[in-house]
Amino acid sequence: MTSQTWRSLLQEKYQLSLRLFLFLNALSALFSMLSPLFRVKMITVPLVSILTLSIGLLIWRWVSQARTISLNLISLLFGLLWAWHIYLKQPHIPQHESSYLIIALMSVLFVGALAFINNLKAFICHCLPVILTVLWLDQGQHTIRMLYAVALPMVGIVIQHLIQKRNDAFAQGLMFKLMEEKKTLTDLSMVDPLTGLYNRRGFQNRLENLFALGSERNVVVVLDIDHFKAYNDHYGHMMGDQALARVSAAIRDAVRSRDIVARFGGEEFLVLLTNTDLDMARKTAERIRQRVFDLRIPHRFNAEVATNVTISIGLAPMHERDFNDAFKLADKALYKAKHLGRNHILTSEEMETEQ
Repeated sequence: MTSQTWRSLLQEKYQLSLRLFLFLNALSALFSMLSPLFRVKMITVPLVSILTLSIGLLIWRWVSQARTISLNLISLLFGLLWAWHIYLKQPHIPQHESSYLIIALMSVLFVGALAFINNLKAFICHCLPVILTVLWLDQGQHTIRMLYAVALPMVGIVIQHLIQKRNDAFAQGLMFKLMEEKKTLTDLSMVDPLTGLYNRRGFQNRLENLFALGSERNVVVVLDIDHFKAYNDHYGHMMGDQALARVSAAIRDAVRSRDIVARFGGEEFLVLLTNTDLDMARKTAERIRQRVFDLRIPHRFNAEVATNVTISIGLAPMHERDFNDAFKLADKALYKAKHLGRNHILTSEEMETEQ
């Protein structure tokens, strides 16, 4: 997701550079056809090609934005066309108008600098054919001036390129960090802060992902800590939170990594055992019950309650991805298990048999 966002930003920057480049080339071509600076007005094949290609590509990009063009290739093509035009026109320029080559060079550098301020490769591809052509046609008469004219925008582009590269790296790093923090916040919103287990939202998200993978043989397990209200009232909420955290860890350790464990209420937990049947699920539930019992969390303040903190468990198979129905059956089995004396396990099938 993050890399896709970054690519879309780069693509948008590319589109802006391309459109600006084509627009400036069209204007330059029209300006050269009118030739207000020189007496010689010469419309050449490369000049017409530049104008036609600029307008045509602008229309094409507007109609078909999904297709991409190589910016370096386009810039090189236009650079070669401008070099060709200068080569054809220069012999017809009078000697007293010797500034033509410098002005032509500056025009191409100006277009390249504006369009490719953040793209050094495209700038070089566009300007290099013209630079070489102008230096060759000048025959050393104004070499220093021309090199100076080339050096100024080139240095500026290089400096801007380095600055932009550093800014892009910073912006990309910042964006990745923000996306990571967003993911962390999203994960936290799906996790119970006390126990580290999924909350209802997190469980629902995992359940949807499980259905997407096509899992069919699942068992819903509902667990509840016996006499937890009395434990909280006697030992205090701080001790109650510690007991919840320890019981949560015991439940998590007793199941497989692919099973989904969630805290559904104050002292109520939910486990979705995936790719299993009811017999195997009952064995897992017994392992959970024993793990919690082995914690030996004291609960001795009242003769009517157990010596240690215990849990009662209800189970029900989930048919045809109907979680709500399975949850209701498992919850009824849990309620019945508590009435059977607590620290007890009961499946929906066993509950129907007893009834």
